[in-house]
Amino acid sequence: MSGEDRELEPPPGGGYPGVDGMAETWGDSPLNRLATAVRRVAAVGVGQPLDDDIVSEAAAEVEAVADLLERAAEADKRSRNYPDPDGHPQDAFSTSPMIGFANPVAPPAEVWAVEGPDGGREVRGRVTFGYAYEGPPTCVHGGVIAELFDELLGMSNILVGQGAMTGTLTVRYRRPTPLLAPLELAARHTGKEGRKVYAWGGIYHQGELTAEADGIFITVPPNRMLDIVSGNAHSTDAPLVVDPDWQKMMARNAASKDGQSG
Repeated sequence: MSGEDRELEPPPGGGYPGVDGMAETWGDSPLNRLATAVRRVAAVGVGQPLDDDIVSEAAAEVEAVADLLERAAEADKRSRNYPDPDGHPQDAFSTSPMIGFANPVAPPAEVWAVEGPDGGREVRGRVTFGYAYEGPPTCVHGGVIAELFDELLGMSNILVGQGAMTGTLTVRYRRPTPLLAPLELAARHTGKEGRKVYAWGGIYHQGELTAEADGIFITVPPNRMLDIVSGNAHSTDAPLVVDPDWQKMMARNAASKDGQSG
């Protein structure tokens, strides 16, 4: 993929194919603000020297905040966004550990859609990893890179209506991927054969490819997904909390599939 093909800057004023305006989950919501604050605490705690007295004082205040949130939280699981092939990629998973602005674990990566050379929608993005993501000194952890690729390649399939579960992810680390540096992201769906869906992704620093990945994803029928979720509930000591909206959506899809085959 050439530099011209990557189109690594978002179109001005939005302009994403099939999408009006910017991503909703980029907004200054209370959850995004909370995640940003926690992210800042983690970044300085992991990456910079601190006096023990200051750390102890801060820990007590953070523990008090955690107590407050746990007391106020409902027992149910928060509903997740359902990925829409025609929607903005950033809005697909607002609490994702990679692109979710509402998740303090996420860097977060910014993603958008562009029209690829073949006319299909592809993923483009950018991210800067801080010290919390360090592997080798001053470099991004290889496992974090793999996690990012899993998200990007999966998203590229969703954009063309071929959402599927990860089967195999092959990552090639071309050169060290630096921390604290703006990285450019690209991913595209590359084909389908039976239940297998294929995708490719790359990470660039100053125009040089630092890592790339090929993925084989497997389409899973909605009724099978419901079976998997139900089985997971019996594989742990505690009951699995399942998003009820997601479960209802999967049930509707399964019923629709059965109706079409009947």
